[in-house]
Parts: sequence; C-alpha cells; structure tokens
Amino acid sequence: MAETIQQFDYNVDLLKALLWQYNEATNLQALLEAKQQWYNVNQTEFWENWYRDVFDLRTATPFGLAVWSIILGQPLFVSKGPDNKPTWGFGAFYVNFERGNFSSQTGSSFKLGTESARILLRLRYYQLTGACTVPSINRMLADVFAGYGLAFVIDNHDMTQLYTFTFALPSDLVFLFNNFDILPRPAGVGSSYNVIINESWGFDEFHENFDNGNFSEQ
Repeated sequence: MAETIQQFDYNVDLLKALLWQYNEATNLQALLEAKQQWYNVNQTEFWENWYRDVFDLRTATPFGLAVWSIILGQPLFVSKGPDNKPTWGFGAFYVNFERGNFSSQTGSSFKLGTESARILLRLRYYQLTGACTVPSINRMLADVFAGYGLAFVIDNHDMTQLYTFTFALPSDLVFLFNNFDILPRPAGVGSSYNVIINESWGFDEFHENFDNGNFSEQ
C-alpha cells in the first residue's frame, strides 16, 4: 500500500490582518503588500523544499532520511561483524601494500546509499503502520519497487511467506534482507525471499500453476 501523503496549502494572506479602519492608510497597506510578496516567494519555497526534502520519504534527502531514521528507530548504518577467517597480509599485523589490512578482524560499519535508505525506511514505516496482509503487502511492493520491476509476496499456508523479486537487488539491500527482519510480515509468520531474473511461465500476475504455486523454481 502506498503511503498517504498529506497535501498542504502554504499560502498566507497577511492582508487579512489589515483592519477595515486602516484601508485608507496607504503606507501601512504598502508595507503589508510588500511583506505579502516576500511571503509568496520565500514562505512557499521554504515549505515546498521541506515537504520534498524531509516530509516525503520518496524524495527525502540525506538530512530528511536522518530525521526519519530517528522517528522510525531504524539506523541507516549497517554493522558487519569480524571476518571469521585468517587474514592474509605481511608481517605481524597482516599489512597490505598500502599499510592497511586486507580484511577486518574487529568488524566494520557502512552507510546506506540514499535510494537504499529510502527503501529501508519505507519498509520500516509499513512494518509499523501497515496491515501486513498479502494483498496490502503486494500493493506496498508495487509502490516501493515501482522503478525496479515486479515484486510480490505469497502466503505458503504454513505460517511462512515468500517474497519474490524479479530484478537484481542492490548489494546493500541483499545484505539488509539477509541480516535484518525488515520485510513486513504478520506477527508469528516467518519470511524469506528469492530473486527470479528469468521469467517463469504461469498464469496471471504471479505466474501461478494449477495449485497456486509456480511452475519453475528460479
């Protein structure tokens, strides 16, 4: 289900503050008209920019995403644990050619890109506010991944559900899906996902066979 974005009217009529008995006060009226002109440009521009850069998750800038990260309790930094394998390098500290290490023994963190952060926060928003039924999740997926391709979820009828993406996922989203419970699901229902790059033959939008499954496993 797509987010419902409230529309706002940014117009301010300062001339309403002019009492009828001052209608002939030309200097006062000129000051208010000049201020009204300033408001028409700057007030509207400020709120339109705020709406686009902060309020609307679909277009939010890194600053706006940081605000939403706090509101939704969803960090935009992903932490990776230490590598559980020997580190190759030179000397006692396994130094590489630029005197750094080839791999981390203490773990590391990286920040999500802007587009992936938008997707993550929209999924988190839906987790907190959505009904998480199969039809509503599919409407949400159609909206969130509209620019990528077809994505859908099916109910396996065994307290699990399966997400299917028919396009290559960015590597940071793959890491998120593999390590964090971010895909919306009903309480008590397990969730998994797969990626189908090649088209499967079947009926209707989700390529179902006669048993409401898929004819091929990609």
